Amino acid sequence: MRQDDGVTHRDSSHTVPFDLASMRKQYRAEGLLESELAASPVEQFARWFRQAATEGGLFEPNAMVVSTADAQGRTSSRTVLLKHFDEQGFVFYTNYDSRKGRDLAENPYVSLLFPWHPMARQVVVTGTARRTGRDETAAYFRTRPHGSQLGAWASAQSSVIADRADLDAAYEGLAARYPEGEQVPVPPHWGGFRVVPDAVEFWQGRENRLHDRLRYVAEPDGGWRVERLSP
Repeated sequence: MRQDDGVTHRDSSHTVPFDLASMRKQYRAEGLLESELAASPVEQFARWFRQAATEGGLFEPNAMVVSTADAQGRTSSRTVLLKHFDEQGFVFYTNYDSRKGRDLAENPYVSLLFPWHPMARQVVVTGTARRTGRDETAAYFRTRPHGSQLGAWASAQSSVIADRADLDAAYEGLAARYPEGEQVPVPPHWGGFRVVPDAVEFWQGRENRLHDRLRYVAEPDGGWRVERLSP
């Protein structure tokens, strides 16, 4: 703020140049009924994922927001790519020394959010993360592009670095050591997490914000019950 001749003026240089309160879309998608759901959340997820990948116009339908918390309950979120899913859970890969890796070592509870905005849909998975076996990790690592394999070694993910040049130099050194066509060893600090769900919510946008929210909740006998949540 500044004052001229006793008149106070607000500095508008940091004012958001949009009317955020008026930014809304009216969802008109068809609803989601209990009778339409698959028997398991993974089967239902497969249905929706197939549509997201083939009809949804999404750049990366397997992109998900992974939210974790450390031992003190301090939360953090980031976008990660889902690499596999089946009845055993949802799998992603990362540096175990990264913030999310450290969080999950202290507190295995995790949330995954798939924000499929063009389809007015989202899926929220909550559950427990467990490390995948080294054989499974190695099998996936071998499918990664050569450059991505080198990147897993070059980046001490989430750690502070002096500048970009240090990261590029580390990568170039690895590229010289492991040229294209030569096998890159799997980093011992890198691997997968499998999120075993205890609840999976399917959200379908509806008109007037009266959305459909159907949640599968795990039962002790291994089955699932379905709950409808108020929007």
